[in-house]
Amino acid sequence: MKNNSTAGIFTLTLTQDLINQFLEALREKGVREGTLKTYRHHLEQLYDYLPEDKQIEQDTLAQWREELMRGGYAVRSANISISTANSLLDFCDKRHLQGRVEKPEPYVRPELSRGEYLRLLQTAKIMRDERAYLLIKVFACTGMTVQELVCLSVEAVQKKKVVIAPGGTRQLLHIPECLQAELLEYAQRNGILSGPIFLARTGLVIRRSNVARILKKICHHAQVAEEKGTSTCLRNLYQATIEGILGNIDLLVEQAHDRVIEKEQLTYGWEE
Repeated sequence: MKNNSTAGIFTLTLTQDLINQFLEALREKGVREGTLKTYRHHLEQLYDYLPEDKQIEQDTLAQWREELMRGGYAVRSANISISTANSLLDFCDKRHLQGRVEKPEPYVRPELSRGEYLRLLQTAKIMRDERAYLLIKVFACTGMTVQELVCLSVEAVQKKKVVIAPGGTRQLLHIPECLQAELLEYAQRNGILSGPIFLARTGLVIRRSNVARILKKICHHAQVAEEKGTSTCLRNLYQATIEGILGNIDLLVEQAHDRVIEKEQLTYGWEE
């Protein structure tokens, strides 16, 4: 199906039958049911927005975008709706009716200060939430991601080296000695003799959603913005700390080199 007999040259009449044909074509191409359900939701929204004749004209999608934005949609969410409608218009050979997908404003991730990080640790201690305390510390002291928690095993902690393989490339993450001791004591108290240390009640490795919930709770009580209390922000703090240390090392190297040159200058300089 490549055209709608009820549509004029410069318009398209959106019908329920047309929506069904479009989604069925996608299903035959192997598109997953969850994605098809999302597409249907957006197209039904467009259908409800259209006037009684259900005509899509040259500026219809631009006007629909404005309506979505007025309704509180973020640019990214509005883009998804417009992209779905564009796909249907492409299916119908009506590309001239497609709407513009706007570039969203770049997302600036908030930065967690070292003071805020220490406040999170202190709050977790006051609340006697050892798991939250250790999760915060693991992310901020090793640069580990939530997905890599499965690699944080009792065996790895005993060696103070966590082996991960991002993109198939082997990488070692160092575990500071003080953190090593705390992790092994936690594992022992909880009867974890081998394998991953952070487990859910099911016995499986803790999920991202559970980690987010744990960090959010500590942020609330520590009066730290929740958007800062994420594994990513904690990992960024680790990276910033390492970069600061490396910068100091570079400065010390330069200063030591200058002292060597100055000492040689006293004896071998051109001017006596």
